Amino acid sequence: MAKIDDIAAHLSAVPLFSQLSAKERKVVAKALGVHDVSDGVMLVRQGEAGDTFYVLIEGTAKVVRNGRKIAGLDAGQWFGELALLDPGPRNADVVTTSDASVGLLDAASFKKLVAELPAMTARLLAGLARRVREGDRHTVE
Repeated sequence: MAKIDDIAAHLSAVPLFSQLSAKERKVVAKALGVHDVSDGVMLVRQGEAGDTFYVLIEGTAKVVRNGRKIAGLDAGQWFGELALLDPGPRNADVVTTSDASVGLLDAASFKKLVAELPAMTARLLAGLARRVREGDRHTVE
């Protein structure tokens, strides 16, 4: 089982959570549900509404859009953070390619965290702004 400190360290790389203090990231890490899954499990399905953020704690996964693999994910990588803010459709499938340990945070749990820790809101917004800026850079290039 992954340690809270390790999970919190993974969260520091997630743009939405990057501006949080180490203590706040630990609170978020504690709120994650950690699940062990087998190789070949579809974690998210393209086109379906999403409400869950995932961080791959151990193992690997692949990202598949329209039937084509577009990326591989390793331990420490994440996906679905925007689903915490907007339940829009997923833009790709994510399928495990090994046995894996995955941390999940659903939108309801996230909203509860924000309500319990209102000081986190400004830093979350700063992280979201960073995510938008990074997306804009990739669009322009």
